[in-house]
Amino acid sequence: MKRILLPAGGAVLATGLLAAGLAGTAQAAPDWATDPLANNTATAKSVAQYWTDSNNAALKSATAYYHDAAPTSWKSGGGYSPDGKPGSVLPTGEEKVVASKVKNINLPKNIGKVFWTDKQGKNRWASGASIQSKYRNLVVTAAHNVYDTAGTGDAEVLKNWVFVPGYYQGKTPYGLYVGKTAWTHYDFDVYEDYDRDYAFVTVYNGVFYGGEKQVTAADYEKFVGPKYVKDAWITEAEYKALLDKYGPNGPQFTVPESNGSEKVGHDYAGPKYLSYVEVTEAGYKDALKDTKVDNVYKNGEAAAPPNGVIVKKLTESEYKELLAKKAAGGFLGKLEEIKQNNIVVGWQSTQYYVNQWYQKNAVKFGVHSYFIEISKDAGRLGDNVGGQGFAWNQKTGQAVYIFGYPEGPHPDGDKPYTGITPKWVYGKTSGKVYVSAAQKIEEHIGVKGALTPGADGGPWVLKYNNAKRLGFVNGVTSQFGDQDKNGRYDLVTSAYFDGETADIYKKAAATWSGKIVGPNGELYK
Repeated sequence: MKRILLPAGGAVLATGLLAAGLAGTAQAAPDWATDPLANNTATAKSVAQYWTDSNNAALKSATAYYHDAAPTSWKSGGGYSPDGKPGSVLPTGEEKVVASKVKNINLPKNIGKVFWTDKQGKNRWASGASIQSKYRNLVVTAAHNVYDTAGTGDAEVLKNWVFVPGYYQGKTPYGLYVGKTAWTHYDFDVYEDYDRDYAFVTVYNGVFYGGEKQVTAADYEKFVGPKYVKDAWITEAEYKALLDKYGPNGPQFTVPESNGSEKVGHDYAGPKYLSYVEVTEAGYKDALKDTKVDNVYKNGEAAAPPNGVIVKKLTESEYKELLAKKAAGGFLGKLEEIKQNNIVVGWQSTQYYVNQWYQKNAVKFGVHSYFIEISKDAGRLGDNVGGQGFAWNQKTGQAVYIFGYPEGPHPDGDKPYTGITPKWVYGKTSGKVYVSAAQKIEEHIGVKGALTPGADGGPWVLKYNNAKRLGFVNGVTSQFGDQDKNGRYDLVTSAYFDGETADIYKKAAATWSGKIVGPNGELYK
């Protein structure tokens, strides 16, 4: 068992990942490490909104993550020695799972895609699965699907991390689950040790997109969650009817447009109409002074209803879009980052409107319709899709099914998979460990198979029951290899799940997470 050890005096044994000469007496490092993904409901709300805005637009834009380069070579070493007795935890709701030899495989509904945003701001995905836990809120995947390992020093957790079981082309049939806490091996978290390339992630209750609802301008401003405005042209008669029925703050907040008509003072004697005009903050304050210049009043009548100032909470992507628009002169309002303890926790815009008289000429009447996207609490992950069991210290040479969403090409460029639907391979785990100097891997187990990147993080399931679609997770896809150098992947590898893996799993499996959707479909603040 490879471990990173410090003897008295600080000399490094086994791996050489720390410099020799550190002072002090050896202290036993814990096997596990935890890192927050979205450690409070405000952050989790922001993550859920990021992916569900505009009918899951961010999910649809995500592309498969191709982890590093293909290993330059693989070689096998001696056999693997468990660090204790074999153990297992039954799948959710099961007392007994019997192995099935049926080859017409019914794919488990608890596999899915994990999504995140990388350092370049690109939305990425890979594979993962729901696994049994006390609170039915646990996902298993590869640790490199949780941490950005491209930098130096400690690995950094990835942003906007979610799990979507059964994901298919923008659809979330069982809900979207925001990651709360990542549980990994200490050696991966600190040293990026790929012999520990696995992670257990607790997730909040799922979120369902429940459709749009038209609301008043006031309710639109108060709502926390995805929302948008639709604009349309209407006739003057329709405009007046809406004003009579709802007033300026009703479900249809009407805004007439001048279409090139000239501004006039409020004392202009000819045909004129009143319009709500967006101005800068300085223009807003100046207009309300109601002073005369050359016998012509400035905007002057009053602030536009309800008070001339509209403050909106923004997502990070909306904030960035408006920054670019403001830089180009297309946004007059004020943009701000909301900080707590010098940490950015949100974004908002402030826009200013005043009444302006226009000479009545060719006038168009517009209408703003306000819509919110209702969210629903989808409940706990394990209650919705179940959870695979878990096994450790198992003897090698046993048959496993490996599930995932392969999408990437083989080294020769051939691309047999689309990544749209899950696939599987079946084989026996190797009796010998696999070593890759390029990836600093010393003790992976392997299965012969032709899966490609995108499937990484997918579960290796022992004793899979085809009827119940359940078994015991005993590995997750970490790497892909081309053993015979013909330009085709023919090897899939995983870290070996031992007693240390079991300790980490058990701690994660006993951790509660909670929910992020309120009783009225709003996302919690």
